[in-house]
Amino acid sequence: MKLVVNKEGELLDYLYNNLDMPKKRIKQYLTHGSIFVNNNKTTKYNYHLIPGMNIMIDTDSKNKKTLPFNILFEDDHIIVVNKPSGLLTIATNKEKEKTLYHIVREYLVSKDKNARVFIVHRLDKDTSGIVVLAKDEKTKNKLQENWNEYVTLREYVAVVHGQLKTKEDKVVQLLKETKTNLVYVSRDKEGKEAITNYKVIKENDNYSMVSINIETGRKNQIRVAFQTLHHPIVGDKKYGERDNENRLYLHANRLKMYYPELKKDILFETPTPNEFKKIMN
Repeated sequence: MKLVVNKEGELLDYLYNNLDMPKKRIKQYLTHGSIFVNNNKTTKYNYHLIPGMNIMIDTDSKNKKTLPFNILFEDDHIIVVNKPSGLLTIATNKEKEKTLYHIVREYLVSKDKNARVFIVHRLDKDTSGIVVLAKDEKTKNKLQENWNEYVTLREYVAVVHGQLKTKEDKVVQLLKETKTNLVYVSRDKEGKEAITNYKVIKENDNYSMVSINIETGRKNQIRVAFQTLHHPIVGDKKYGERDNENRLYLHANRLKMYYPELKKDILFETPTPNEFKKIMN
């Protein structure tokens, strides 16, 4: 399906006003990467259109059973994916459909109308990387209840501002959360212990790339750890300093866990995002 833009506006609204198609279906095409503007794929609802642009909708793509991000592992009980930065893991009051959960569920239902999916653990919206989802409630419960015992490696890669004086260290903190969902280091013993290990693997005049291994899974613990070291993560608008980057430079790149279905440990790995490599060159 093709059309030529004749009026300036935002992509979702323009399509809704110019096609005999429900808004929900248009959102699904966007989510699945099925819409192209001037031959460039976009998933942005608010993509700015100007007259003369060409829009192409691949109406068959939803039947191809693909995801707009990589599947690292899939069997009858779990699916492991590489979540992109900027995508919520699960719905919030403000966003119901553009979430990892919703996208994976639609993918699975396209193959089996009775398919189900359950979140096992989460990543921050702005953090990219490995996320494990379960396909049945029994597997979800088993993984969640034994997560700290099953998972033996949670490794991240990040780019932080400046050069760290200590190139390898363990950061141990007690963390608490404000009513506005901001995590901070507490001086009293009521805080939850957070242990973050890091090692500098590359640096230049402005930035350092670090490998991070966490021993605890506290909310925002890596971001807070580097904030308190005065070397915040690049692109961290919540705990960092102002910069011009449009993503958080934090990526969950390795996860090793015992998988009870196979009765053995599995190591999931993803490459370092290209943006990280570019900023370090």
